[in-house]
Amino acid sequence: MTEEIDILAGDEILAGAVVPQQLGVTPSQTVGPYLAVGLPWPDGPFVVAEGTPGAIWLRGRVTDGNGDSVIDGLVETWQADPDGRFDHPDDPRGAVSGFRGFGRCPTDDAGEYAILTRKPGPVPGPDGAPQAPHVDVSVLARGLLHRVVTRIYFADEAAANAADPVLNDVPEQRRATLIATPDGDGYRFDIRLRGDGETVFFDV
Repeated sequence: MTEEIDILAGDEILAGAVVPQQLGVTPSQTVGPYLAVGLPWPDGPFVVAEGTPGAIWLRGRVTDGNGDSVIDGLVETWQADPDGRFDHPDDPRGAVSGFRGFGRCPTDDAGEYAILTRKPGPVPGPDGAPQAPHVDVSVLARGLLHRVVTRIYFADEAAANAADPVLNDVPEQRRATLIATPDGDGYRFDIRLRGDGETVFFDV
């Protein structure tokens, strides 16, 4: 009995000692630098295998607000195939063998990334209107609290770009930051995270 009374007394003491406190907000943490260590995988840059007919390289450089190379960033891409199909359960047309739609490439010591893929076809927007061929892009890097999201459109799709509802919502003077230009065996798309010429990023 004595032991039970002691335990109850102890509980009462503890209960009485609890003082509500207003806790502060935990400081935000950036997404780097460990993303450059744990997230890449060997075939990440290959949306399609080397030697795939019609394959193109998407290449570019990621820079910060000072124009310096971001050497430990990560670029992810998600896109439709050349017929506008997605490798996703919500697309009833189904996936295409040999095309996974998703790419992931760490930046190198020059801030460069390269992803081997095929040029996407147009896809329907939420209202059914076609969107121009594009690649969705996420960038993770040291100093960012969250990933940033942008799109790659293609300079040689001028007519489709002119009718694209998303691109038309972007101020005309900034649309060039979303356009990839032909470059050898593919396209060039540089990404500026801040400063003059900053790439347009979308709030998603």
